[in-house]
Amino acid sequence: MWTHQIPAFTAAGFRFLAYDRRAEGGALDELEAFAAHLALDRFHLVGTAAGGIVAVDYALSHPGRLRSLVVANSIVGVQDEEYLEMTRRLRPAPEFNAIPAEIRELGPAYRATNAEGLARWKSLAQHVKPQATRNRITFAALEGIKTPTLLITGDADLYTPPPVLRLLAARFPNCASLVIAECGHSAFWEQPEQFNRAVLDFISKH
Repeated sequence: MWTHQIPAFTAAGFRFLAYDRRAEGGALDELEAFAAHLALDRFHLVGTAAGGIVAVDYALSHPGRLRSLVVANSIVGVQDEEYLEMTRRLRPAPEFNAIPAEIRELGPAYRATNAEGLARWKSLAQHVKPQATRNRITFAALEGIKTPTLLITGDADLYTPPPVLRLLAARFPNCASLVIAECGHSAFWEQPEQFNRAVLDFISKH
């Protein structure tokens, strides 16, 4: 899914490592084993959507390993009941899940203007995997993450609309946030130039 990022980040002098999460559980240990196998010391971690939940889970378990944390278009996995109630209002089941994935996860501006990109995204999205976490992610837990953090969403994101992003950003003690215009739940895919520029600018400072 990182087709639009790898050339931009490597051109900026970064080593870009992408991997395929397993279908069930173990993502946190898998990521740590991946980093250890490659002899990484401290690194920047970027996750989007379900991968953003994994990234937050990793930041809670291995804070000393991260130079920075970027979480894009993600519900973050917060388990506080008031947050879960809000998400049920935003995405009532089963009606929301009955909507085709490309409509739930790509904004109308992108679907209207990029038929080729839409088709490519649909072919890749078939392989997206859900992921359980090791930590119970709560607002209180987020307040303990001292890693410099950037949260990103799109103004048309049905999962993490701008008010939800602001709610989450207020819980991270060292956090910047960005809302990308004309963008749904896949900022890295729909608006890659803006996404890449924002992330590169952020990680370059850390």
